[in-house]
Amino acid sequence: MQQENVEAAMDAAAEGGQEAISVLDLLMNGGFTMIPLFILLFGALYIFIERMLTLRKAQKISPQFMDNIRKMVGDGNVNEAQLLCAQTQSPIAKMIEKGISRIGSPLKNIRESIENVGAIELYRLEKNLNSLATISGAAPMIGFLGTVTGMIKAFIGIAQTEENVSAKVLSEGIYEAMITTATGLAVGIVAYLGYNYLVSQVQKVVHKMEMTSVEFIDLLQEPR
Repeated sequence: MQQENVEAAMDAAAEGGQEAISVLDLLMNGGFTMIPLFILLFGALYIFIERMLTLRKAQKISPQFMDNIRKMVGDGNVNEAQLLCAQTQSPIAKMIEKGISRIGSPLKNIRESIENVGAIELYRLEKNLNSLATISGAAPMIGFLGTVTGMIKAFIGIAQTEENVSAKVLSEGIYEAMITTATGLAVGIVAYLGYNYLVSQVQKVVHKMEMTSVEFIDLLQEPR
């Protein structure tokens, strides 16, 4: 069936050059290795979209958040400050909430508590990023596997042909090989670019977390 599809696509392209082969036809004729490549593509897109939404939510915090915390802590309204942090869905708010709950302890203990919460939040922000990096490396390798199997198929076709080898017999395997290679590289590039973009976004969030934690520690050291 696959061989008939390949021949039909090649014949259509040869008829006066009027009918171009669609992208869907090309992908359908790529062989069995296209199945894992499609799975990896959908996996990469899912991880990217899910992480992107999570990181945007993590970065979304009111510019007046720390000003309000400073005023509340300065006025001794610790409970109100904790309530504000609890109502703010952000890694930064969770760190500050932990710091507020430790007010009265030595600054070293407060700093360590904030850092521990920050480490947990960082782990949550980086969730599935390793999987995206794995996809960026695995997809081209699977594509190359399709190249090898396609070439094997081509040589088997040549070996089984008793008469002169036609260009069609030889091109069938190469046709499949080139499709899987291109698809594997395309999926790998998408996953690689998505991974690096998400890493840069995580670094922005981490930078804000570090700046806010330093600001909070400075707040506790201000004379009252």
